[in-house]
Order: sequence, then structure tokens, then C-alpha cells
Amino acid sequence: MSTRATVIVDIGKTLTKASLWTESGGLIERRSRPNAQVDAGDFLALDAVGIETWLESTLRELARIERIAHIFPVAHGAAAALIRDAELKLAPVDYEHAIPASIHRDYDASREPFALTGSPALPDGLNLGTQLHFLEQLYPDLWAGDPTVLPWPQYWSWRLSGQPSSEVTSLGCHTDLWYPAAAGFSRLAIERRWAARFAPLNRADRMVGTISKEWMARSGLPGDVKVWCGLHDSNAALIAASTHAQHADFTVLSTGTWFVAMRSCASHVEASSLPPERDCLINVDIDGNPVPSARFMGGREIDLLLGSDARHVDLNRDAHAQMAAAQAVLANSAMVLPSWVAGTGPFGKSRGRWLSMPADPVERAAAVYLYAALVTDAALDLIGAKDCLIIEGRFAAAQLLVAALAALRPEMAVYAAPAEHNVALGALKLISPSFSPTQPLARARALPLSLEAYRRRWREECNSYGPTRIDK
Repeated sequence: MSTRATVIVDIGKTLTKASLWTESGGLIERRSRPNAQVDAGDFLALDAVGIETWLESTLRELARIERIAHIFPVAHGAAAALIRDAELKLAPVDYEHAIPASIHRDYDASREPFALTGSPALPDGLNLGTQLHFLEQLYPDLWAGDPTVLPWPQYWSWRLSGQPSSEVTSLGCHTDLWYPAAAGFSRLAIERRWAARFAPLNRADRMVGTISKEWMARSGLPGDVKVWCGLHDSNAALIAASTHAQHADFTVLSTGTWFVAMRSCASHVEASSLPPERDCLINVDIDGNPVPSARFMGGREIDLLLGSDARHVDLNRDAHAQMAAAQAVLANSAMVLPSWVAGTGPFGKSRGRWLSMPADPVERAAAVYLYAALVTDAALDLIGAKDCLIIEGRFAAAQLLVAALAALRPEMAVYAAPAEHNVALGALKLISPSFSPTQPLARARALPLSLEAYRRRWREECNSYGPTRIDK
């Protein structure tokens, strides 16, 4: 075992993954586990304990395969952990916990303008500030003993190394706590004394320390393993896309539970040009630069809509069945209208429904993937995406979705990244800036069907019953 390998720990909303990579960027091994919500008594929480137990055994297994030199954590946004006396003080709130309306209204009254924070008012606990406010109402002595707040990726770098940090890609992820343009904590965060509770700022591309003695014993790893600060998963996807993009102005579509479209900061889109009520926001990159973004819960909606069909429908293997199903959907004007997860996406306040739902499960699946492409197309319009689109993540393998997007946006070069080119590639790039993928991305072929009339009809239907109108 002479290789000095890297482990990327990717803690998504639906899955936690650990992948083992060679120094040259070759994938050696990948493991995953489904995440669960935990009942913390007063709220639904993230399963920090379950993830840690799985990570311990997984690191021990990976350590037997190759000599590990680096561990890099990546995690979803809208989550943070409170630590005190080297222990987790309180289970992290799951952002899907339904925070009581009275507490939400009280918090919303103190929120700052979108033009300053780039953070839209979101449901449940999707604004991290809402979570902190909620916890203060539940536990008036929350800050007794001066606990430290860690963004979710940095909770894991701390857990592995014992060194606490905060980092801008998570602080600037629709938290209400950060000013993307001014690159500093918001007035709200300062006045509520939350800013002072966060661990010191560090960069995502910096090592925070070596693995702790506790984790040496638990994982069997050597004491010289370097633990990196880590970052928000969508921003890792943006870095991965930048290694391939041949245009200064490109957009990455990160797909998983969420579909997040992030337009490169070279575009200089102002927050004032984005509609926050349609789930547009300003993220920040690892240097703190604003990144115009739009999103919706695409993976969650696809899973909800496919339901039992997902067990016996695979549109990614049979091109003939894929084409026939798509043709039947267009011919019968079968379509899915948004939205199936309340309060999110370009049509967040609309209520999802079917028009002419097909009886055939393959055709239903085709309509679902066309729906995901149409909502993505609307989200891309909101941030003015042009030139180049790189799709990464779980649904980059959904051939009909990718082909439909290429057909809907013929002015853009559309690429689908393979699984090996996911957020892990962005993390590897931060560890080794000279790293580059060995294979270029292949441009996606557009679905050889005209979608113009179908898109026009779909948008007309959206405008006829939803509170949000869309142009075109």
C-alpha cells in the first residue's frame, strides 16, 4: 500500500458517501448509507451519531485498502452543530423540521433584505438563522457555557481532527447570516450575537489539522492523516465543473435531493436582478465571491412522482423505449405541473398536479423526467444561464433528462458528468490544485424531438393556475 490516497466524505441530505481516490484522481472504492431523521424530542434532527458510527467502520475498511493521507468533508447546507467541552451539545436541526408558525413569523420580522444577504425567506429551517432563533426559544439557556457553532461540513472536520472552523461556502448558503457582496457576517448575525458563536473562519482548501488520537484508535488510520476544512456540496460541484468549463460564463447543475443551478461568478449578476420568491439566491464560492443560483427539490420531486414505478422503470438503458415513451407523452400532452414540495423552486407556492397522466409506467417516468427538465429550464432562465451547462450528481445519469435539457437549450453546450466527476472532483482539486481529470466531458446529444410546443403549453398551464407567472 504505497499510494497516498484521499477519502472524500460527502454528507448529503439523502445519502452519506465515502469515496477513496488515488493521488492521480482514480476512484478506488465508494461506500454509502441512507440518512435518517432522528427524533430529538423537541425537533427532528440530523443523524450525527448514526453517520459517525458508519464513518468509523467505513474508514477502518478503507484504511485496509490503501494508505490514506487526506480526509476531506463535504456536506449539504442549512445545517450547523453546537459543540461544548469537546462534545456535541445539541443534535443538529433537520432543515425539514416544521418550525412553529409563530416562531417563524417572529424571526421573519427581523430578517434583512435579500439585496444584502442574497438569502430568500424559506420554509421550515432552510434559513439557518431560523434554526438558531427556534433553538433559542426552545432552550433559553442555549448559550450557557459558551458553546461554539460549526457549519455542518466543519462539524465533521472538527470531529475528525479536534480543530474547530467555519467556512464561507456554508455561511453564505441561504443562512441570513452572511453578506455575499461585503464578504462578512450580516447585521442580524452580529446583533443576535450569533456571529461571535461561530468558530474562527478558515478556507475550504486549508488543512485544519491531523487526525485526532481518538479517531486514530477508532479508524486504524495513521496519525499523519491530514484533515481538511471542507465545504458546501454544491460549491464543490462548482469547482468540479470549473475544471471542465471552456467558457468564462458557465453554469453547473448539481443534482441530488436538490437541483442547484450555480452560474459562475464571472457573470457578475446582482442580487437585485434575482427574484427571491422563486427560490433564487446568492451563494458564495470558496473565495467569498457571490454566485447567482436557482434551485428546486428536483430529486425529491422525482422520487415522489415515480414512487413504485422507480422499481421497474429504467429509462437509462433502453434508448428505443425512452424515445417511444417521450413521443407518446408529447402526443398525448401528458405533463406534470409544479410544485410537489411546497415552498421551493421557481413555482414554489403552486400545487403540483398531473395533466393526462399516462397509464403506462414507462410513459409516466418519461413525463416526470421531462417535468424535471422543464423546471430546470425555468430556473436557468432566472439566473440568465448561457454558453455552457454542466450537469453533475445523481441525475446526470438520467439520459432523458439530460437530452431534454440539451433540446430545450440549444444555445448552450450541455454536458453530463459521470459519477466519477461529482463533488469529489471539486474536493480533490482543492487538495491538489494541479489536478485535472483524465477524460474530457462528452457533449450531450439533444433529444431528437421538438419540445417547443410542449414547453409553451406547459408554461401556459403553469401561468393559468399558479401564483407565479413565467415568461416565454
